[in-house]
Amino acid sequence: MDFEKLTVVMRQLALAAGNKIMQIYDADDFEVRSKSDSSPVTEADEAADALISEGLRAAFPEIALVTEEQAESHGQEATTFLIVDPLDGTKEFVQRRGDFTVNIAYVEDGVPLRGVVYAPAKGRLFYTTADGRSVEETGPFGETAQETHAIGVNPMPDNRGLMVVASKSHRDAATDEYIGQYKTRDMASAGSSLKFCLVATGEADLYPRLGRTMEWDTAAGDAVLRGSGGEVVRFDDHTPMTYGKPGFENPFFIAYAPGVLLVKEPD
Repeated sequence: MDFEKLTVVMRQLALAAGNKIMQIYDADDFEVRSKSDSSPVTEADEAADALISEGLRAAFPEIALVTEEQAESHGQEATTFLIVDPLDGTKEFVQRRGDFTVNIAYVEDGVPLRGVVYAPAKGRLFYTTADGRSVEETGPFGETAQETHAIGVNPMPDNRGLMVVASKSHRDAATDEYIGQYKTRDMASAGSSLKFCLVATGEADLYPRLGRTMEWDTAAGDAVLRGSGGEVVRFDDHTPMTYGKPGFENPFFIAYAPGVLLVKEPD
């Protein structure tokens, strides 16, 4: 893989998709439908998916492509592929809360090596550079990259008082019970893959997810977090999260700064 080219293409497509999404988001109204799994989908999801898919297929025709909006047409397993969630956090989009993202990632041998997460309503853009390090680019965003700064997890999280981030739309009692095993100084709620990015920048130390997610929900944020020194592990045995699983469904997981002392599942 040409990682220089990949970085440029993923960044440009994420920004273009974000612009398309915001055109619809800022309109007076937009259509919301339910998919077969009862999750919402909008014209913004579909427009962003079409834009990103066309761009990735043109740039990397030899690499398999997996996207949320075309999931039913994909095979059940893969090891090396591009994976896209064109609008992660559709519920946040529909409720006009702003916590939605464009996610594009490259997975090789089950590992998300590169990724971009763009939150257009927040004006925040995170991605891995060609050498695998993660950065945040400060806007205004143009055709070519503007000023960036390296991001990194909190190198010495205080286990006497951690900053924890959890899902805004999918918080439940099991998550609260697990978080309750830690000493926390504060809690934050965020939607979509922004939670990974908050850990990646050191704005949070721990993000546990005890709920159903798919690989397109997490791959880009996972890549950004890994590129900033963080880790994502399975909730059950604390082994690294892998990608290309049958059906592209994730287990429960924990994203964290490595200095956090992980606790086990409550009895």
